[in-house]
Amino acid sequence: MEIPFPSSGDNARPLADRMRPRSLDEFVGQEAILGPGTLLRRSLEQGRLSQSLILWGPPGSGKTTLASIISNNVKGRFVKFSAVTSGIAEVKKVIAEARNLATLDGQALLLFVDEIHRFNKAQQDAFLPHIEDGTIVFVGATTENPSFEVIGPLLSRSRVLVLRELTTQEVLVILERALSDEKRGLGKTRIKADDDVLSRVAEVASGDARVALNALDYASSVLLRTKKERTLTRKLVEDALQKPLVTSDKSGESHYNLISALHKSLRGGDVDASLYWLARMCEAGEDPMYIARRLVVFASEDVGNADPHALPLAVACRDAAQFVGYPECKLALSQTVAYLALAPKSNASYLAYQKAAQTVHDKPRYPVPLHIRNAPTTLMRDIGYGKNYKYPHDFDDAFVAQDYLPESLKQLRFYHPKDAGFERELKKRIESYLGKRKSRPKE
Repeated sequence: MEIPFPSSGDNARPLADRMRPRSLDEFVGQEAILGPGTLLRRSLEQGRLSQSLILWGPPGSGKTTLASIISNNVKGRFVKFSAVTSGIAEVKKVIAEARNLATLDGQALLLFVDEIHRFNKAQQDAFLPHIEDGTIVFVGATTENPSFEVIGPLLSRSRVLVLRELTTQEVLVILERALSDEKRGLGKTRIKADDDVLSRVAEVASGDARVALNALDYASSVLLRTKKERTLTRKLVEDALQKPLVTSDKSGESHYNLISALHKSLRGGDVDASLYWLARMCEAGEDPMYIARRLVVFASEDVGNADPHALPLAVACRDAAQFVGYPECKLALSQTVAYLALAPKSNASYLAYQKAAQTVHDKPRYPVPLHIRNAPTTLMRDIGYGKNYKYPHDFDDAFVAQDYLPESLKQLRFYHPKDAGFERELKKRIESYLGKRKSRPKE
């Protein structure tokens, strides 16, 4: 069951695998968790790992590489397997071997589980007692938010290390190292690349070192087959980089991060940021109806009556998205996003409902006042339903001072328009309405 990380001498392996850092000094990036003086680095330099870890980060950020470095620095046996191909049977076998190892030399087994989020609750539960009694030290890796994908008891027994996307400069360092390394990289090929060419690869890789190295590997292999020119051109690397610029992750955290970014950019009135996040979602193949529904929600929640045209436009956008689909619906989405970003903002309607709903929960369920009850039958009229109701249209300005709330609530106000857009007019109307109620006697 013990699976060692591949040796560095096999040049038939992909460049990304050959160039995998073997030591702390070779590791690029993640200074916050692995830089000089950090707890993890000091532990590894001392050859021990006393706490289970969960490595959380995007693809190509160094999770598996860090696990490899941990295995090289920590004393004891190291076992690695993937949650994609392994199940409970393999877990039980590893645990049994770990117990035998602990019995023989007192060493805890270091267990690395890649893509831990793919294990279900029962499978994750299986690790708990063995982490608790020190039989294993657990290291899990995941691209998904552990808060949602890893069970609470396993989280509480582990330290979560967040690996960020590599910067363009860090990816560039990795590419330059791969080009110059004569043992594991492309140094012996004497392939050259201008700085702007490597920078383009690093930029498009979007923080994923594996993507960058794979592109360099492919472009170099094509170049070597020509046996003429040994300089990588921009066109060659552009061809090697042909891939979706963004990925669709409709059930993962990035899905919610993107819609959150769009919503907050709209709320902040930044039309350019709003269009950028919209494009990120559309180009990833996000369901246009999902985006359109969120725009409808935004129109009421954040624009409200500051611009009464926002909601009808958002609803029309939804209909257009459903009617034409991709790619033409991007135009309707873009038009609506631009309008909503630049519209005056007010959450007064949202807050009004929240306050009204809270009152419903906090107060008794008062009966509807008799004078505003419906009275479709003689019996209902005889017992007072609708009695003394004044029909506003029978009075000047279609207004009559009468109460519509239960007696105990009639002094409450839920809706407080802001001085934004059309709500300024609504605020004046409310002030006029309240003034008339105070100044005119009830009919």
